Amino acid sequence: MCTVTFIPTNQGCIITSNRDEKISREKAISPQEYEIDGKKITFPKDPKAGGTWIAHTNNKIVVLLNGAKEKHLVKPFYRKSRGLIVLEIASENDSLECWKNIDLTEIEPFTMVLFENNKLYQLQWNEIEKSLEELSSTEHHIWSSSTLYSSEIRTERAKWFADFSLKNENPSANDILNFHQFTKSENKEFGLQINRDNKLKTISITQCIVINSKIEMVYLDLYNQ
Repeated sequence: MCTVTFIPTNQGCIITSNRDEKISREKAISPQEYEIDGKKITFPKDPKAGGTWIAHTNNKIVVLLNGAKEKHLVKPFYRKSRGLIVLEIASENDSLECWKNIDLTEIEPFTMVLFENNKLYQLQWNEIEKSLEELSSTEHHIWSSSTLYSSEIRTERAKWFADFSLKNENPSANDILNFHQFTKSENKEFGLQINRDNKLKTISITQCIVINSKIEMVYLDLYNQ
């Protein structure tokens, strides 16, 4: 939920998400298929709130990042977990209509990456207004959470991703996984896999691999590493 990349391939695309979280938070339940409002959705579950940071149906992928464009002040109370918003969007037949109508009052700011029917969107909520932007699904994209990474660090990470993309014209899923796991591994504060004083660290990496419109989820559990 804190670093996400989108890379188009000859057969579809690959979306990869690093989850950076306090290690005091209860370990997530590995990805399973659930039925919500009659729709089959595959996702790893956060046992604390019951939501998720990444989910897919047969034609849709939804990925969450904490924070909108800039870091916000955290309030003592929010009425619903952002991970439950992911499941609301995933379970709707018309995601964009759902986004248009959904009430996000007293929900903490977030960014959502939505890939649906071969179209890519960025959805954002900053506590004041919602925004929706369609992005090119033929280009490479990276997002880093504004709650953990300053604007300067986000720019630096985008450069690392651009370098990776130049050197890997048609990267495999494993190439991308290696980028997410090992880039700047000596930098525990801002590398792709972080470990900040054994209190906040990258606890999992999840990939959604789209091949000829079929979606496969791969989950790398780093909780005890």
